[in-house]
Amino acid sequence: MVVIKEYRIVNNCTVEEYQVAQLYAVAQASKNETGGGEGVEVQKNEPYDNEMGKGQYTYKVYHLASRLPSFISKLAPASALLLYEEAWNGYPHCKTVLTSPFMGDKFKIVYETMHVGNDRGELENALSAPANVIKKRQVVRIDLANDKPDKYIAEEDPTKYHSEKTGRGPLKGDWMKTCEPTMTCYKLVTAEFVWFGLQGIVESFIHKAVHNLFISFHRQLFCWTDQWYGLSIQDIRDLEAKTAKDLEELRKQDKAAEPTTA
Repeated sequence: MVVIKEYRIVNNCTVEEYQVAQLYAVAQASKNETGGGEGVEVQKNEPYDNEMGKGQYTYKVYHLASRLPSFISKLAPASALLLYEEAWNGYPHCKTVLTSPFMGDKFKIVYETMHVGNDRGELENALSAPANVIKKRQVVRIDLANDKPDKYIAEEDPTKYHSEKTGRGPLKGDWMKTCEPTMTCYKLVTAEFVWFGLQGIVESFIHKAVHNLFISFHRQLFCWTDQWYGLSIQDIRDLEAKTAKDLEELRKQDKAAEPTTA
């Protein structure tokens, strides 16, 4: 059975600010994950105007060899080490589809997101999902300050961060009920892995990874407030263009050239 979860993430910013913050954080996180032949390859980043509406379309390839157990990366075909991402950012509504060339139509992760301003995560159907989806979904509320990621980084801890530009933070206690401004990301995530005997295990693993990703990403986003605050969308597009070039250079770096430690 396909696992469907709706993640609700309250943020201490406006919905207009989040549009810039999200794009900035994605660009920075991509740099952190790229190098030595692996990471993010941006193949397309362009406006779209079609049956899906208007917005920005991106097509990325994730090179994942080191993310897999070594015996798999040695035995598996090259296509098994790739993940394709298509995203339609028609903010405040966005859709992202992740697929694998190795798994074909047996693997797919779909994110649908609605960003809602002046909201604290209380809408019951922000994405206007049909009744059969609502019946299956599990609602997961994420507290970006008090939920801890698998890898803790002190510099990305919202309970310790204070923004000099906005005066926001640290986020303490029941901050979601009291802070201003607020907005919520409602993320409906469908994970599908069609493989007899492994489907339930892998789909649960995917959602665990997604949950951790959402926690880490939004902790970073808040703790980088003074880096993205005041930027315009044009500033972000310029940053994305530069980041795409930087990512390609980082990805081409030879692992053998990296220094080793005893």
